Amino acid sequence: QVQLVESGGGLVQAGGSLRLSCAASGRSTYAMGWFRQAPGKEREFVGAINWSSGSTYYADSVKGRFTVSRDNAKNTVYLQMDSLKAEDTAVYYCAARTRALVATYDYWGQGTQVTVSS
Repeated sequence: QVQLVESGGGLVQAGGSLRLSCAASGRSTYAMGWFRQAPGKEREFVGAINWSSGSTYYADSVKGRFTVSRDNAKNTVYLQMDSLKAEDTAVYYCAARTRALVATYDYWGQGTQVTVSS
């Protein structure tokens, strides 16, 4: 089992920044991902980080504006969001992938609301 606790959401003006945190506990993970879901839309991938190598991956829509990082000592993953746009408004979820050969995220956080006002 993996427990994920997110924090850091809120209201910000367009062009501003927010940093989300996701504290993980329990079994070790292969990778951590960030996803988001806006009202009336499907959940979409935002970014991910390989826990051991630190390699990162991003959706085209956030590339150059968002940064995923990790703190191994704190077992915490971050999503730094800069140059925020109104279309970034969504509930953001962190997720844990526990198996290298299975590209499925097995555990999910509770979600945190990010609202960007234009």
